[in-house]
Order: sequence, then C-alpha cells, then structure tokens
Amino acid sequence: MLQTSGQGFILQCRYECEHVRDAMKRAAPLLQKRVALVSTPWPLYSRPSIQLGTLKAYLKTQFPKLEVHALHFYLKVAEGIGFRTYQAISERTWLAECVFGALLFPERSKDIKKLFYREARGKPHLRKIDFQGLISQVKATSERLIDGVKWQHFGLVGVSICLCQLTSSLYYIKSIKQRIPRLPIVVGGSMFSGKATAGLLQAFPEVDFVVNGEGEHPLSLLIRQMRNGDVTGDFSSIPGVVTRRSDTSKSPPAFCQMADLGALPPPDYDDYFGLLRTLDPKRRFFPTLPAEISRGCWWRSTKGSSQQAGCAFCNLNLQWDGYRSKTVSQVVSEVDHLTSKYKTLSISFTDNLVPLRHSKEIFLQLRRLEKGLRLFAEIRATTPVKLLKAMGAAGMHKVQIGIEALSTRLLKKLNKGTTAIQNLEIMKHCEELGIANISNLILHFPGSDWQDVNETLRTLEFVQPFRPLRFVHFWLGLESPVWLDPRAFGLKAISNHPNYAVLFPPDICRSIQFMIQSYRGDRGFQKKLWQPVKKKVRAWDRVYRQLHCGPSRLPILSYGDGRDFLIIRERRLKAEPLTHRLEGKSRSIYLFCQKHRSLKRIVAQFPKVGEDRIVPFLRMMEEKRLMFEEKGRYLSLAVPCTPRRSHCP
Repeated sequence: MLQTSGQGFILQCRYECEHVRDAMKRAAPLLQKRVALVSTPWPLYSRPSIQLGTLKAYLKTQFPKLEVHALHFYLKVAEGIGFRTYQAISERTWLAECVFGALLFPERSKDIKKLFYREARGKPHLRKIDFQGLISQVKATSERLIDGVKWQHFGLVGVSICLCQLTSSLYYIKSIKQRIPRLPIVVGGSMFSGKATAGLLQAFPEVDFVVNGEGEHPLSLLIRQMRNGDVTGDFSSIPGVVTRRSDTSKSPPAFCQMADLGALPPPDYDDYFGLLRTLDPKRRFFPTLPAEISRGCWWRSTKGSSQQAGCAFCNLNLQWDGYRSKTVSQVVSEVDHLTSKYKTLSISFTDNLVPLRHSKEIFLQLRRLEKGLRLFAEIRATTPVKLLKAMGAAGMHKVQIGIEALSTRLLKKLNKGTTAIQNLEIMKHCEELGIANISNLILHFPGSDWQDVNETLRTLEFVQPFRPLRFVHFWLGLESPVWLDPRAFGLKAISNHPNYAVLFPPDICRSIQFMIQSYRGDRGFQKKLWQPVKKKVRAWDRVYRQLHCGPSRLPILSYGDGRDFLIIRERRLKAEPLTHRLEGKSRSIYLFCQKHRSLKRIVAQFPKVGEDRIVPFLRMMEEKRLMFEEKGRYLSLAVPCTPRRSHCP
C-alpha cells in the first residue's frame, strides 16, 4: 500500500480504482435509502456532535427520502467505562489516542501503556486504572456497538474525525470494513484538512474518500453522483473530495464550502437523544446543545500588508476559507428551536470567535426569549463591556477569552493584536458580571525571553482578584503561522510529534503529516524560563479557590460608592480585609478609570486637578495594587459591589 515508485504505484492505484468502482456499483441502490454518520470517542459525552447533527439536517434538505442515521458511539462508550473516567481521558489528547491506539496496533500496546501513564500524571484517578482492563472494556463496548448496526443496509458511511478522535475513528473504520469490505467510507473533520488529507488515504486503505474543509456540499455532491449510478470510481472531480486519484502534490486540495450559512437548517440531534434514553435512568442527564453563529475566524481573515493572518500558534481554521456568519434572526430562531425541541437550556456556541458586528443584537434578542439560558462562547479580549453585559443578561455562564498572555511584548509575538491591560480589563468585567472566565495562558512559546517572563510576573501581581487562567504548554500545529515560517520563531527542524511514533508503525508516521507537530529549537530553555510563572499561577489558583470556598461568593477586590466617597474592600486569605477610602476627585478619577485610560485623557477629564497631583495619586493606587498601569494607561481593578450582593464595603 505504501509503495510509491513507478509501475508498483500504478498497479496499486489501478487496483484501488477497480475496488472503488465495484464498491460504488454495489452501494448505489442502498444510497437511495440510507447513509450513516459516525462520531467515535472522545468528544464531550454530555453533548451531541454538531458535525453529525448539522450534516444530517442538511442532507435531509437535499435528499428528503434519504434515511440519515447519526451514530454517537462515544456516548455509549462513556456509559460503559463510567462518565468520570471518560471525561478524564477526553481532557487530554494523548490519553484519548492511547486507548484505541493499543486496540488498533496491539503489538505496540506495551509502549502505548507507558505513554498513557506518563500522560496521566496529575490525574490520580487514571493513574490507578488497569490499562489493559480499560482497553478490554472499551473494545467490548465498541464491538457491541458495531455489531448492533446492520451495515449492509447502508450505501455510505461518513466519519467525523476531530481532536482526540484519530485512533478511535480508525479503529471503528477498520472494524466496519472487516465486516462489510465493499462499504464506501468517507472521512472529514478538523484532523484532516489541507496537507494531511492525502497521507491518510495512503496509510489506511479502509478509507475511500476524504473531505477537505466543511462537509455539507462535498458530501451531498458525492452522494448525488453515487446515487446517479456513476460506477466509474472517479470522484476526484468533486470539489472538496480527495481520492487516490487526486493530485495534491502540486497544490492543496480544493474547498467546496457554503457561501451563505443561511441555507443551513438547525442541527438534528434526534439520534443522540434517542441514545440518551437508552441509558440507565440514574445515569441520564441534561445535555449541552452545540450551536454555531459563524464559521472561520474574522481575526484570521483580517490581513494587513505586513501582518500575518491570525494568531501565530493557531491552526483551528484550516477547514474554512474566510469568515461567514448567520443572521441575527437565524441564530435566535435556532436557539429557540433547539431548546424547545430537546427541553434543555444549556447552549455551547462552537464558533472559534463570535462576530462583533451583530453579536449585541443576537444576545439582546436571546434575552427576549425569556428562557433561563446557560450559554458558553469564545470571544476576543477586545469585546466591548456593553456587549459582555448583553451576553451576561442573555445567560452567558462561561466564556473562553483569547487572552493567551499577560505580557504585551509576548502578545505581539503571538500576533494577538491585544495588550496586557486589555486582557486585565475583560477579566475584571467577567468578575463583575459573574461570568466564569476559563481562558488559557500559553507557556513555552518559541522565542519567548526573560523580558516576556518578567512582564508576565509583574502583571500576575495585579490579576490576583480575578479568576485564574489555566496555563497550557505551546504545541506546534500543522500549517499554523509558526509552522509555515519556522525560522522567524527560531525553529530549526519540524516533524510529527514523537508520541505518534509510539502510537503508529514507522511507515504510517512517514506517510502522514499529523495535526500535532514537534520541533527542535529552544524547548529546554523555555521549560526552565517559565517555571516561575507556573509557580505563581498555581499559587494564584490556590488563593482564589480558598477565598471563594464556602457560602461567600464576593469579589476579592470590590468597591461601594457613597456618591461623594468610595470604599474599596480587599479580601485576604487568613487575615481581615483591607479597606481604602477615596473622596472627592480621587473617587472620580478611580471611577473614570474603570475602563483603561491614558494619562493624557485623565488629565483632560480633570483639568482643575492638574497632572502634578494626578500622577502621584495614580502611582499610589498602582503601588497598592488597586490600579494597573501599562505604558501610560491606567485601569482601576476593583469591581462594583451591586445591591444584590451582601456585605458590601
């Protein structure tokens, strides 16, 4: 299968084309009736697959009489091994890939087991698990699921492969093909876009087609051509579909995406909820419903003449070209429809970045639905406070903000287009509004230096009143800006991540460019460099948690306004709170800086006070950690204590 030279390759391709033609001929009548869409472990078990739900709904509009079965296999695997174990495994890529890697390649299970326990450090529950018992249990559950489907009645199987689903998807595909060798299988998803598509077909003969980019148009075109009786086996002309005849060596495979997301119906999650009803009544739960407002990333689409596109570390948008969003009415209607149909109120917007242009109106109208929604979304640090308040009023419960760093110097290297003071400001507003901020702090970014770390350590002194960030280590993504221009970031050599060499045989590792890459560079230096930051973030997390345990949920740093005076209250661990009183113009200046302001703007706002009196006051507030200063801009850190909160200052 992996030979690439001369006559051998030609003969292999000829055999594969004959195999595909035969499979298409047998599948055509069945495609008039049924298609299966599959999602394997390890997505979040508590929500249906938006990939399957969206594809099913769209295919039903194109082929009204076609039966589309969305098989959420991961939910039953979660039930089989226990939700706690499933969730712990699903939170880390390599843990997830180890389980089915050992099933896919049993001869490698000894080394894979070592990798599993190494990655399980920090997860005591998983450290105690019998790895062999775990994979035996997963295999038994998976085989029952596969045997429970009458695959001979389907004309095509589509498999969505996203993060943490690589080995599990390949295992299910191989098992299905062992049962029905002539059943055509098409794969798609974020794990195989761009350069990674061709390698998959070379390494795994069980896969017949790969969709590059979003799946609605390519999959429907593929089904239509097969239903029309095309038995030539040549599907390489379908835009967005990669076959063994496709020549991807000279140019990347084409996209075939929807110009207007308005043509999409609401996702169909009936199959997931039908499966949920088969669980033991004591183990049932209210799922979170995935929904989308947009596709792509508008920050990545904004290109200047000398500016790289998007965040330097990001490769999340390879499957899309440009940025598109739904209309306000469509988004609101879909949320209303989904929550009413499935009788649950939790919605997770899957956008990489919600649109700024229409978002305020979207959330204002969501509030008017008068439903007790619990929402999640990913947003930029530049999100205006008015929009954040509209989100909170609509039911925004959690957000993930693109913070990534607390050093403006490092943020520039990351190409975030933001500053540290902007990050602090939105963290403060989330604390004020009671929105949980579950954002990340990237460590070990190549090219980081002591100045970046020192700026970060200095900023960490001021963020203690706010919800802690989660530190994550930089990983190199295939076709990310860093990957595309490695020398600019000090990278000397690039290769697949070494963990893939544990999971897969050498010939497969040589033939596929996986989404997670590795590199030679300053990795050892970076690990040592960021140790003080890791230590400080851990301490921040401990103190914050202790100050918020028990019945009290008061902000750590808050103020009460007395109209002509202000009292700031600073809660401390194992000590009485500190209080500070500001009167007259001091109060006015502090309130004026609830949004970060330049010194020039502050002086212009209070001309009678004078810069010679304003500057010492600002410096005193900074020394007390009540304000943050960056390059002549000032931000007050205390949040208002609203009337709903007790024990105000």
